[in-house]
Amino acid sequence: IIMFAPTPVETMTFAQREIFVKRDDLIHPDFSGNKARKFQYFLEKECPEITKVVGYGSAQANSLHSLAVLTKMRGWQLDYYVDHIASYLQQNPQGNYLSALENGANIIEKPEHVTESLDSYVTELAKSALANELYIPEGGRCEYAASGLEQLGQQILDWMHENHYLTLNLFLPSGTGTTALFLQRFFKVKRAEDEGSPEVNVLTCSCVGGNDYLRLQFKQLSENALHHPRIISNGSKYHFGKLKRECFEMWQRVCASGIEFELLYDPVGFIMLEHFLTHSIVGDNIDNTAPLMYLHQGGVLGNPSMLARYKRKYQAK
Repeated sequence: IIMFAPTPVETMTFAQREIFVKRDDLIHPDFSGNKARKFQYFLEKECPEITKVVGYGSAQANSLHSLAVLTKMRGWQLDYYVDHIASYLQQNPQGNYLSALENGANIIEKPEHVTESLDSYVTELAKSALANELYIPEGGRCEYAASGLEQLGQQILDWMHENHYLTLNLFLPSGTGTTALFLQRFFKVKRAEDEGSPEVNVLTCSCVGGNDYLRLQFKQLSENALHHPRIISNGSKYHFGKLKRECFEMWQRVCASGIEFELLYDPVGFIMLEHFLTHSIVGDNIDNTAPLMYLHQGGVLGNPSMLARYKRKYQAK
């Protein structure tokens, strides 16, 4: 059974501001950042009935790597469904895909004749799941994830107490929004139980399907709007995994701080965060001058394959 030690908080200068960085990327070499939190439940519980885990997502997803390590540690089989595996990746295995293969993952392409989405296809498979099979939604979007994320939330509150902060804006970029929502729920519940508890406003931005998609994900996890994080935006929409020069340039800028960030979510996150920090939004009750913490959720294992793509497109050095 693995228990994770608290991760450090460092500082960096961004948008002419000192911001804090919660280094959750340092939590564990094989369970970087939010995947460690989302899958912590399965690291702490015995689960004697489970022998097989079924997951799905991208062939380069952080969750694929972490699930492969988790199932190998537990002696379980992992079947992980993907839409397709790019021929370049099959011929040059790297990053999360390579690591998952090395850890025994069974990576299965969705059959060509299947026209429904990967999500629908695996959801249908789950209906006939055997008692020994555990189905985990894409990116760990399920109530199981709350356990580890609440431990992270408590670490942040402990840090605030130690450093005498009464309010904090906590920012993180989102895919499914699971991490952001469970953290916001945790902070709101804590404050409702104890008015002396620090106030933490969770801010996020959409990196996958736009703001409407993200709001829908929030609603599926919690009907209570108080638990929904604040979505910030500069008006631009970013398509997941699509290469943009401004994202690469932002990544280079923030990595110059001495902290390596990942290339899929973090560049979009910092672009949106810079907009938030440098623009006062009329009618918004979130104070953009309050202390700010950026949650580094890991994922740098995928950087080599993303960097290779950027170099092929822009000859980036």
